[in-house]
Amino acid sequence: MNCIIVDDEPLGRKAIQLLISDTPVLSLCGSFGDAVSAGKFMQVSPVDLVFLDIKMPGVNGLEFARMIPADTLVIFVTAYAEYALDSYEVDAIDYLVKPIEIERFRRAVIKAHTYHTLLKADHSRNSIESVTADHIFVKAERRYFKIQFKNILFIEGLKDYVVIQTSDQRIVTKMNLKSIHEMLPKDTFLRTNKSYIVNSDYIDSFDNNDIFIGKYEISIGNSYRDAFFETFSMKNNPKD
Repeated sequence: MNCIIVDDEPLGRKAIQLLISDTPVLSLCGSFGDAVSAGKFMQVSPVDLVFLDIKMPGVNGLEFARMIPADTLVIFVTAYAEYALDSYEVDAIDYLVKPIEIERFRRAVIKAHTYHTLLKADHSRNSIESVTADHIFVKAERRYFKIQFKNILFIEGLKDYVVIQTSDQRIVTKMNLKSIHEMLPKDTFLRTNKSYIVNSDYIDSFDNNDIFIGKYEISIGNSYRDAFFETFSMKNNPKD
């Protein structure tokens, strides 16, 4: 994947550059200290992935993420953990907090590379083909997949697509998150933020800010928190 770094701190850019140099799937094609310079470069050069700081003078990272092409993926790299939920608003692939651990960086890149491969495939005619009381049929990669609701761990919105994650596979189809949510059992599938719907039957633990499903950690957005806990509480503590 062609990638660039956008960070106003020279030491921050150098740290990411060293991590990229040890990652074979990445090819660094530019490093910029501000969003304007990066934007001009992206107008003439294809970029698959942007490692993007948030707090920068002039155009900040969140503003810049809204301006870049829809098929360019973003991984935020910042010293400020409190912006993590804001990253969902711009469909960021991941959110890394400085100083970056090598293994955490690798996991973010693997996720970006996986989604890059999925999005480059021909999904132009993918969709939800039919819905029943206990399953959906999804057309993806020229095939029809029958997916039992009970096997879905969560669904992630990714730009113009949704990623349906089951225990053993990941299926991408062209649909927005709101549309697929309307097709699912409302007492089981709960919206947790702008980018995620979770199957509450698979929630292993949670706190006020995050849900844990196996190895996955999913944030609870401020605007979704009250509705999530109300529905989740009613399901697990039904009235007689």
